[in-house]
Amino acid sequence: MKALRFIEEPIEVRFDEQPALEKKPPCPNGFTWRGENYRVLEMLAEWHDYKRQGRMTRNTRRGPAHAARAGARGSWGVGRDYFRARVEGGRIFELYYDREPKDADKRKGGFTN
Repeated sequence: MKALRFIEEPIEVRFDEQPALEKKPPCPNGFTWRGENYRVLEMLAEWHDYKRQGRMTRNTRRGPAHAARAGARGSWGVGRDYFRARVEGGRIFELYYDREPKDADKRKGGFTN
């Protein structure tokens, strides 16, 4: 078995159908990473982490109850949606959609490998 590596590089994703929820997309049907195209054959696992991290932890002015609800279901621009997927050729990738806006012009977040 090959060792796992965490790479954390942006990828370009493809969906057969446009996701219904822009800020909560499903596992992509394919992606391009380092110039190579990958077709997702199977999603093996999915999980979510909506806890506030880093500087975002200070932005919970409504109290602990609000922070707990937001941590369970997410709030705008906070958290990540993770997917473990098998691609053609048998390789397995863990991808995540980072819900945090990158800047004022990129308010949607993005996928990373």
